[in-house]
Amino acid sequence: MNRRGFVGAAMATSAAQMMPAWAASRRIKAVAFDGLALFDPRPIFSTAEKMFPDRGAALVASWRTHLFEYTWLRTIMGNYADFLRVAEDALIFAANSEKIALPSDKRQRLMAGFMDMKTWPDVVPVLKRLKNRGLGLAPLNDFTVPMLEAGIKNSDLAGVFDHLLSTDAVRVYKPDPRTYQMAVDAFKLQRDEIAFVAFAGWDAAGAKIFGFPTIWVNRMGMPVEQLGQMPDKIASSFAALSSFVDRRG
Repeated sequence: MNRRGFVGAAMATSAAQMMPAWAASRRIKAVAFDGLALFDPRPIFSTAEKMFPDRGAALVASWRTHLFEYTWLRTIMGNYADFLRVAEDALIFAANSEKIALPSDKRQRLMAGFMDMKTWPDVVPVLKRLKNRGLGLAPLNDFTVPMLEAGIKNSDLAGVFDHLLSTDAVRVYKPDPRTYQMAVDAFKLQRDEIAFVAFAGWDAAGAKIFGFPTIWVNRMGMPVEQLGQMPDKIASSFAALSSFVDRRG
């Protein structure tokens, strides 16, 4: 063996030794997460309901619906704006639609809530357990990177994620396939080696169609979307993620 071959073999052996045995022996090598699967938006919507006691529920329902509709429409139209801009536009439309006066101070207070989000109560222990077992971890979501950084700081998750994958990088929104491709490119893995954790049924369908082993954490108890594709697993909490990754090994 020449010197170059010897060095290459030594580096390969070193890399194999550094890879955790658990990760090396499992088909799933990394997990990507929708932002809302990680971070709990309920305080934002609760604030809206408190601001407008008689109309808050209607405002929230319209806001949530139009927020995601606007992401899809902007993707189709090729008219990208980041998530915070889309969320504010959807809020203004919802208030106008419901004939609710929304002064700028209240609008700004609601929008500030996106920088104050923390994880759902069951998320942190599972993330740290998966990290300790050697999996790559990354949000793969429509949130901006500053939103992700704030949520990570608020939730004491420094050092847990290997990548912060925001659709800002490709300037389209999920479920466009270009968004899911970010995880393939970042982790340099095959699609079936990356599990995806969805918050919404449409996102679960999009990820599954793309080729990710997909678990839908259906916290809201929503019906299955009729989009011609089912996720591999539907669960009500993050606790099911560890066993899902194990079974996909």
